[in-house]
Amino acid sequence: MTGLGDVLRSIAGRDGVTAALLLSADGLPIEHRARGPFDPETVAALAATLAQYGNRFGLSVQRGDLRTAVFEFASGMVVLAQVGTGDWLAVLAVPDADIGPLLSDLRHHRPALATLL
Repeated sequence: MTGLGDVLRSIAGRDGVTAALLLSADGLPIEHRARGPFDPETVAALAATLAQYGNRFGLSVQRGDLRTAVFEFASGMVVLAQVGTGDWLAVLAVPDADIGPLLSDLRHHRPALATLL
C-alpha cells in the first residue's frame, strides 16, 4: 500500500517540482518533501491563509469553495490543492515547469489522496 510519504516523494520528484507539502487548514505542516532548503512552517501558514481568502473569493463570486489554485511568481509557481475535508497540498515548482500533468493528476486522484489522510 502506498503511504502519504510515498505520494509526497513522488510529487516532489517530478521534473520542475522543488517541494511538496501537506498542510492542515490551520496552517500546520503535516508532512513534506523537498529537494533543497525549505521552510515548511512558513509555507504552511501562508498557504492556509491563501486558501481561506480563495474560499471567500469563490463564495463571493458564486463559484463555491476553492479546490485548486495556481500562483505564478517571478521565481516559480505554487500549486495549492485541497485534499480531504480541510487539508491542502502545496507544490512549489520552478518557473518553466510543465505543471499540466500535475494538475490533471491532482484532479483525478484527489479522492485517493484524501483517503491517505
